[in-house]
Amino acid sequence: MDSTPPIAKRIKTRAVRRGGHLESWFSGEGEQIQKYLHEISRKVINNPKLISFNWMKQKKLMEVRNLLKEQMLKRFLEMSGNIYLDLVKVFCTNLQFVGDNLCSHVKGLDIEINHDVWTVIIGLKYIGLRINKGNIGVVEEFNKMQFYKSYLKDPLSKVKNFLVGGIKMNERLIAFIISWMLTPRGNNHFTLSEEDLVLIYCIMHQVKLN
Repeated sequence: MDSTPPIAKRIKTRAVRRGGHLESWFSGEGEQIQKYLHEISRKVINNPKLISFNWMKQKKLMEVRNLLKEQMLKRFLEMSGNIYLDLVKVFCTNLQFVGDNLCSHVKGLDIEINHDVWTVIIGLKYIGLRINKGNIGVVEEFNKMQFYKSYLKDPLSKVKNFLVGGIKMNERLIAFIISWMLTPRGNNHFTLSEEDLVLIYCIMHQVKLN
């Protein structure tokens, strides 16, 4: 019997730390502190995951490995380090868009995330298609049912729900990377949304994504 753990279990969780006096992390604006205490602090942040490209090579998952590298996702997907959840929540509390940049203020520091930061630190570039719920139709050749059936382990099976478990290994691994890492959500990682399917389609067909 194969004792290899499920794909979702092999995607590691980055280390997480907590602590600190929350009020001292703001610039002194009472309204922002109240927003943090009564709203943002109660939200649950998903622990970020990482996946090893060496592991994919060892498991002979070279097609998936190469497709993810083609999307320039290697550095982002392998990023590791400590995550300070309370500081992340403070960052989100003070977050605002200035042009195309993300700006915030944390513990006396002004933070600006612009195109250069995404490129140099994370390895992501502003090129390719932007896929979200409002513009799925931008991939004109995509057909949800036809695409899903083409990657089923049993193409003749009846489709009631778009479940991850029914598709082949490579597409299933990409689906888990999408739902856990690229567009993370708190639950239901086993049912594919239309947005998930479009992203899988683009990755499998080497369509550049933004």
